[in-house]
Amino acid sequence: MDFFSTISLPNSLQQLHWRDLLDILIVFILVFEILKLLRGTRAVQILYGILFFTFLYVMSGYFQLQTVQVVVRNAVLYLGIAIIVVFQSEIRTALAHFGKNFRLPMLGFRTSKENKSSREFYDEIVLAATSLASEKIGALVIIERNVGLQDHINRGVKLDAVASYDLLVTIFNPNTPLHDGAIIIRNYRLAAASCFLPLTLNPRLAKDLGTRHRAAIGITEENDSIAVVVSEETGVISFVERGQIIRNLDSSRLRTMLMQALEPQKSTGRNRENSLTPELSKNPIDKSLAAAPTNKQAVFDAHPFVTKD
Repeated sequence: MDFFSTISLPNSLQQLHWRDLLDILIVFILVFEILKLLRGTRAVQILYGILFFTFLYVMSGYFQLQTVQVVVRNAVLYLGIAIIVVFQSEIRTALAHFGKNFRLPMLGFRTSKENKSSREFYDEIVLAATSLASEKIGALVIIERNVGLQDHINRGVKLDAVASYDLLVTIFNPNTPLHDGAIIIRNYRLAAASCFLPLTLNPRLAKDLGTRHRAAIGITEENDSIAVVVSEETGVISFVERGQIIRNLDSSRLRTMLMQALEPQKSTGRNRENSLTPELSKNPIDKSLAAAPTNKQAVFDAHPFVTKD
């Protein structure tokens, strides 16, 4: 005991207050979350460039390289503006990431309607995707969750209609004016059609992914929305979440993923069928989808898991 009594902490530690510890903890959490958001993006390479110029400025002062120091010092004056311009996508993603944690649950997508409406909603999306896939008609459905998509809705054609099978199939018919672009669904209603979305800049994606798939990945990288994509060339149905795509889905797997994404509290007792890792398989679509019927009643008959009520 005498030994421990003789040990004295440094003065800096003795003067620490609980506010200092809280201050350090908050800064640590912020830095940690920002690093998680930047990991695997092009922002990492840009940060390396900024660190290089910082190191160059320090070394120019140490070795008294006056010319280099003046050039770097003047460049730093515009660094703030350059960071905002270059990192605008990452800044928007970070703010949305931090902001959605403070959003009231009552404002979320999952609690906006009754369970019966949600069941009908899943049925309509699955039926439409299956029918379009059987005819190899391209489709892109974006479903809003906690982060709003009002900016993209404003740039499309506003509809505010029930997201029904008939309406979805009609919109994506190649002979209609609204088939080009994506539709955005908010609170189980079709908010807008013919919406054009930002494309992903991920260089690791498969080369066979076209504009429709890259738009789905791009919008889900920006926010927490999810996307259902039907390929026009192959008829493959894909599900996209958090910038990651799973392809070659059948109707039952698509419905399960929609439920897990929009109502996770009901899926906590079940393991997810698939981890959302980039799946760049080029396998053809399931045979059950290739022969899928095109009218609504026939789709119900072919997929008995779908409820009619």
